[in-house]
Amino acid sequence: MTLSVRPLSASDGQDIYQMLQEIPEDENGFTNPLRGSAYTLYRAWLIREEESSRSTQIEDGWRVPQTTYWLYADGVPVGMARLRHMLTDKLLQNGGSIGYCIRPGYRGRGYGKALLEGVLREAWNMGLGRVLITVHSGNTPSIRTALANGGAVEAIQNGMHYIWISRPAENQG
Repeated sequence: MTLSVRPLSASDGQDIYQMLQEIPEDENGFTNPLRGSAYTLYRAWLIREEESSRSTQIEDGWRVPQTTYWLYADGVPVGMARLRHMLTDKLLQNGGSIGYCIRPGYRGRGYGKALLEGVLREAWNMGLGRVLITVHSGNTPSIRTALANGGAVEAIQNGMHYIWISRPAENQG
């Protein structure tokens, strides 16, 4: 099996659109604004998301630049993740640095771990020293995924696990 993590592109096509139609609109805090949307809205969203990945500005006091990534398994998109380029005080409490989701029909196969691992490589390449994953306490698979990728639970409060993952020493620049 060949796995690859690729950044979103404004030229992404029907395969990504189909995956986004299967991912719930809001599941354990991971939002998918394109569930049930028209293809034309998806095309416009791709352009906005690609622009966000190049931005350096914070909007509305908390919206930070972010890059969306897709996980492909043998050429089929099976998951998505968002990597925020920085954190605000609000995101330290609710949101974190990375959110990820696997397409429902592909869960339980280790794809979440592979997706997070790939996005962590991107975070380290971006120069981030550590990232925060906030996970609803009842979302055991995501907690296990974050811990399997080197995460350490810093706090459990208000129904959330706050898991920090630090850049490994061999990746320190």
